[in-house]
Amino acid sequence: MKKINLAIIGVGHLGSRHLKVYNELLSRVNIVGVCDIKSDRTLKLAEHYKVPFYQDYHELAGKIDAVCICVPTVSHFEVAKFFLENDAHTFIEKPMTYTIEQADNLIALAKEKNLKIQVGHVERFNSAFLAVKKFAKNSLFIECHRLNHFPNRSLDIGVIMDLMIHDIDIVLGLNNCPVNNFHAVGVNVLTPLEDIASARIIFSNGCVCNLTASRISEEVMRKIRIFLPNAYISLDYVKQEAFIYKKDKTRILKHALPIEREEPLKKENESFIESIQKDTKPIVSGVEGRDALKLAMDICQSISNQPIPRFAQENDIVKI
Repeated sequence: MKKINLAIIGVGHLGSRHLKVYNELLSRVNIVGVCDIKSDRTLKLAEHYKVPFYQDYHELAGKIDAVCICVPTVSHFEVAKFFLENDAHTFIEKPMTYTIEQADNLIALAKEKNLKIQVGHVERFNSAFLAVKKFAKNSLFIECHRLNHFPNRSLDIGVIMDLMIHDIDIVLGLNNCPVNNFHAVGVNVLTPLEDIASARIIFSNGCVCNLTASRISEEVMRKIRIFLPNAYISLDYVKQEAFIYKKDKTRILKHALPIEREEPLKKENESFIESIQKDTKPIVSGVEGRDALKLAMDICQSISNQPIPRFAQENDIVKI
């Protein structure tokens, strides 16, 4: 298959990880360039990986087939729109855009140009999740915990947009039906936006989902428990392990699910390239990214009682 000419825009924490992974996929991609306004650090990365450096992403127009966008959320729309207009398939890190209107505009533009949009909900590619997905139909109750240390990055968004949105995407995908209602609480502790939040989401099929996210935790936890009739599944995203507990008369039997552990980000990037090469729908397309963004924004708005979007300005952000 033809190699995909690709560029990475924004090579901070996430962008540098994408660059490392794409460097392991050189049999399928050519890394045409990396671009970031922080030129000193980016130049060092470009030299390390032996790829061209661009300070202005506009210079890449017409030189690439696909782009990986890892800039701050507020710039997602502007950068993605430019590359879609210049015929590049587009990967956008989550959250997809700053507003729902922007997400809808990008989806419409991609459809008009017959281009792919994939949104970076990486947990969809976790080996443990892929192992349990087929067992998770007809869920009665889902419980998600996503706890992290204070990051000193992504502070332009709150914990819902930063962490909980992963689990929002997962439960939307598992239920594949409308949300009837939800209730949420959240508090800001170290930043102007919520640093810890909890949401209860009720779907039209009757499934109830409790989601908890914190970025001020001493421990790191990324777990989901899925309760089914006569069974439940426990999954650890970090360890990439999963167990299914089944009722057997008067006993509960525990079975470890066989899992071949792989790096989720690599699987995610491989999936994006494959969708281009084989002309298939991305697993997390712009539509799925938009749906997760919409529910996340609704939850943010219900907590803040303020008009969306809930994004901090540069001068609001405090480094800890």
